Amino acid sequence: MQDISGLETLIGLKFKEPKLLQQALVHRSYLNENPNFELDHNERLEFLGDAVLELIVTEHLYNTYPNPEGELTNWRASLVNANNLAIVGKDLGLEDYLYLSKGESKDKNTKARGYILANTIESLLGAIYLDQGYLACSQFVHKYILEKLPYILEHKLYLDAKTKFQEAAQEKIGVTPTYSVIKETGPDHNKAFTVAVHIGGDQIAEGKGTSKQEAETAAAEAGLKAKRWE
Repeated sequence: MQDISGLETLIGLKFKEPKLLQQALVHRSYLNENPNFELDHNERLEFLGDAVLELIVTEHLYNTYPNPEGELTNWRASLVNANNLAIVGKDLGLEDYLYLSKGESKDKNTKARGYILANTIESLLGAIYLDQGYLACSQFVHKYILEKLPYILEHKLYLDAKTKFQEAAQEKIGVTPTYSVIKETGPDHNKAFTVAVHIGGDQIAEGKGTSKQEAETAAAEAGLKAKRWE
């Protein structure tokens, strides 16, 4: 097995059971190519870590902010979603320690790799919880995840792109954006959509996705950039 002392140094923890940390890094695909590997994949640890993460974030938001439940729920979602956790994983350099299949190892900078990194943050938290306890998990979450909250709040990243674009359009020019499908390709089981977002009669941007909702979100994100409303 690989040397994980560098990762322990990065996260500031020395594991009593190093194999727990190793297991947190094992993606299911690796075992498909290495069926005799001595450790299981990380999905059970991910299941545990997901719950620990949500509790720590919820506890912090509840104790720190008097805002209503709906707002706190949105803030929590922005902290624990796959995009944010993938950034945390990348910043920590987890990619250098992952056990992946040869195919998965090639797919850097893809959505699939982002999901793997996000899931690994959760499995890492599961391992920390079992080896070091709740307090160590809380310290990890505060240091690497909750520290992003001020930026999220300042830039309203807790709003989805469509809501953010609509609020900006209504505030700045008093118009509600509309969306239209301008292209649809592929068979029913593998559709691809291109959606345009309009303000008044003007097309502002386009977005693509495997569903209309995903394409609308991509169009809204592109619209925010085009109008410099980010």
